[in-house]
Amino acid sequence: MEKRVGTALILVESKENVQQLNDIISKHSLIIIGRQGLPRSNGQSVISLVLEGTTDEIGSLTGQMGRLKGIQVKSVVLKNKKNDEED
Repeated sequence: MEKRVGTALILVESKENVQQLNDIISKHSLIIIGRQGLPRSNGQSVISLVLEGTTDEIGSLTGQMGRLKGIQVKSVVLKNKKNDEED
């Protein structure tokens, strides 16, 4: 399967499942290029991940995070044109 580049935006509305969230992120660390976390004054936090992996790998990561209570996730995945040029 070809690799894609993408991003996941995570809104942490409740700190209830933060440990599980961090465990999921750590488990998928091989596809994470970068991570940025921003706390907000309203008690919520925003985390952005830059990803490179197959659609299955990225879907596994975002799917597991999205099932956590108090966590919202949206992802965008782009086709990596460099992969097309190598074929």
